[in-house]
Amino acid sequence: MKVAVIVFPGSNCDQDTRWALERVGLKAELVWHTEGSLEGYGAVFLPGGFSYGDYLRAGALAKFSPVMGEVRRLAQRGYPVMGICNGFQVLTEAGLLPGALLANTNLHYTCKEVFLRVERTDLPFTSDYRQAQVLRLPIAHGEGRYYADEETLARLEQNRQIVFRYVEHQGQGGNPNGSLGDIAGIVNERGNVLGMMPHPERAVESVLGSVDGEGIFTSLSKALATLA
Repeated sequence: MKVAVIVFPGSNCDQDTRWALERVGLKAELVWHTEGSLEGYGAVFLPGGFSYGDYLRAGALAKFSPVMGEVRRLAQRGYPVMGICNGFQVLTEAGLLPGALLANTNLHYTCKEVFLRVERTDLPFTSDYRQAQVLRLPIAHGEGRYYADEETLARLEQNRQIVFRYVEHQGQGGNPNGSLGDIAGIVNERGNVLGMMPHPERAVESVLGSVDGEGIFTSLSKALATLA
């Protein structure tokens, strides 16, 4: 089953994402943002980068790209859809995930490794992880502070929609951007649309310093195999 990796003007993690998908045996194709059909694709990734140069605010213009109508259609049909970093920002701007990503509290672009705790393992993206497993993944963003009103935050907690949280591990890490609830990644109520700020595609080979991101892609591969 093919996986679409959407490319916006300014995307810079599209090739990394395709590589990570292909390493686990999935057929991944780059799809330009003006494409009007995603027929034949079993999952969609919105990669990291700076779509439209983050003009206005991150993800604000990408949500109007023609392909987003198809992304929305597949999401509504239950297909796996994932946004990484800028892709997470696009998903919130498009209303496919609640909340928003605001400027980091330090007002600086932050690029470093962080630690995440896995909060759910029953999703098509997380089944190869253990409950409460701590992952080491890189971040690279200036607008990664997750924000939502109190009602939305309560609903996320109640519905178990928080998938990853920033944590301190062995005296390192912690919340790098001021995200409410230490939120690093969330899923929609149905469980098929995931957004996260850290970059799992940059942690799939030991030469990169960590293989903790690989579970995202192996989990998806197994989930798609059951649908094929």
